[in-house]
Amino acid sequence: MTSNVAKATIGNDDVRAAANRIRELVDPSPVIRSPWLSDIAGAAVWLKLENLQPPGSFKIRGAANKMLTLTPEQRSRGVITCSGGNHGAAVAYVAQRLGIRATVCVPRNVDLVKLQAIQAAGAEAVVDGATFDTALEGSFRIARERNLTYVHPFDDPHVIAGQGTIGLEIQGQVPDATVIAAAVSGGGLAGGIGAAVQGSRPEVRVVGVSAERAPTMALSAKAGHPVDVPYQDTLAEVLTGTIGANNEFSLPAVRAFVDRHILVAEEHIAAAMIGALRRHRIVVEGGGAVPMAAVLSGQLGARDGANDTSGGADASGGVIVLVVSGGNVDPAAVLALG
Repeated sequence: MTSNVAKATIGNDDVRAAANRIRELVDPSPVIRSPWLSDIAGAAVWLKLENLQPPGSFKIRGAANKMLTLTPEQRSRGVITCSGGNHGAAVAYVAQRLGIRATVCVPRNVDLVKLQAIQAAGAEAVVDGATFDTALEGSFRIARERNLTYVHPFDDPHVIAGQGTIGLEIQGQVPDATVIAAAVSGGGLAGGIGAAVQGSRPEVRVVGVSAERAPTMALSAKAGHPVDVPYQDTLAEVLTGTIGANNEFSLPAVRAFVDRHILVAEEHIAAAMIGALRRHRIVVEGGGAVPMAAVLSGQLGARDGANDTSGGADASGGVIVLVVSGGNVDPAAVLALG
């Protein structure tokens, strides 16, 4: 792990508390071995299938942890969020289970599958803004006007701790894991996983993977402060957007707990989506496929997973766990890529 752990505001105890809190709403996701990616990586590769969660992504964890901490008065007023789609679907799902009114703001380029999931769960969907950043501004305005409790998609300690429960599960399911790789956008997922493993297995390396066309968090972590990046179309649409000029929690967590950042090209994201469907019969959206794309691009493999990082004669390929974070995409759209 990196040297500035003390600066992070989320710790292992927070993640363990989240795991206890959400267990009635969130089931552990399965892991499967991937012979296909293992052969390419030269290391044992496992897939942590968060795309199989009921709302289609890992976001259910953070949404559940946050909303289960609300007071009765906050629940009665309702909640609001902004989302590229997956967080919104998770908030809508959890709100429905808890009997809370939910409003979800999404940009006009939201994937139809994600929008339908939000609406199917009974939430009010406000479709406005060309990008996530403009939709975010609108959500803050509505929150003020309606006096709603905001459930932030990433920059909230309860949300980050909830996402971190994935790290606890991986330690039980793949106890010999040497690397965990996860998508990075706002940073809640990778930062939370890092907080989970830092408290019990600090030798495990956490790798954050972003699309080349959505490098905001990777660049911000390097700079030490939020960096604005112009929007670009990408298959990993859910990874685009700002991390917020006043980011308080997710950027410090990423800087403290993520050991390395990888950027992947569109061609490798597409190959990962197609490969997941054809090789494993699982539907993975672009944002969820970026860790697999890191293996396919040759940027993540045996050298990263090796137990002996010196590369000596006794070094092994190690065990790499890739978090498949979301699957809210039309299978036909995935097949069209190939």
